[in-house]
Amino acid sequence: MIGSRNVSGGVCRGAAAVLVCAATLAAAPTRAEDGNVFSNLFKFGGTTVPPSQAESLDPAYCPPVEVAENAAASRTMAGANVRTQFSLGRLARECTRLPDGSITVKIGVEVNVLLGPAGTPGRFDVPVTFQIRHDGKVIASRVARAGVVVGAGEAQGFATIVAEPLAVPAAMTADYDMAVGVGALGKGGIGKGAGGKTAAKPRRRKPAVAEAPPGGGDDAAQ
Repeated sequence: MIGSRNVSGGVCRGAAAVLVCAATLAAAPTRAEDGNVFSNLFKFGGTTVPPSQAESLDPAYCPPVEVAENAAASRTMAGANVRTQFSLGRLARECTRLPDGSITVKIGVEVNVLLGPAGTPGRFDVPVTFQIRHDGKVIASRVARAGVVVGAGEAQGFATIVAEPLAVPAAMTADYDMAVGVGALGKGGIGKGAGGKTAAKPRRRKPAVAEAPPGGGDDAAQ
């Protein structure tokens, strides 16, 4: 029986256990980390560290990355059965102050694709939205797509994606937020539900599982 690792370092075996792990992935809070695998990608554009890298003498304000409400995970269905679940894993960010006083922000995420009872191995195209907000309004937004491969005989796959830098104007650098989510996020601001009301910060709540947006990248189902 093929097993697959979960975020706690355990093993998921079988379709039923995979769904249990899927629920665990959706419920587990994700936090931005310092000094992890994203560091070299942020600083050097690759995994090799060049010699003699000078550090910034003027650190920029760099708040934690939040996960948007109802956007920590999404599912595609085949009738009443789960085909796939897309979810976010580790988060990381790096903020750099520019000479004009503005800040550029790089955000990286780990994306997980988990197969349900109706799922089949293949390549999955997972859209992830990255946003910067100030005073409840989105000031920068970008959608990137992670290509996640689940091999034959495997129950899940992982991919790491770092979005192109987002800009924070100089006048807003002392008070801004950054957030990510699976699929499309509202233009009115991160953390807003269908009714347009500002929600509590999702890192302090159990994230809900939303339906995956159309064209969620399940190549195996096409």
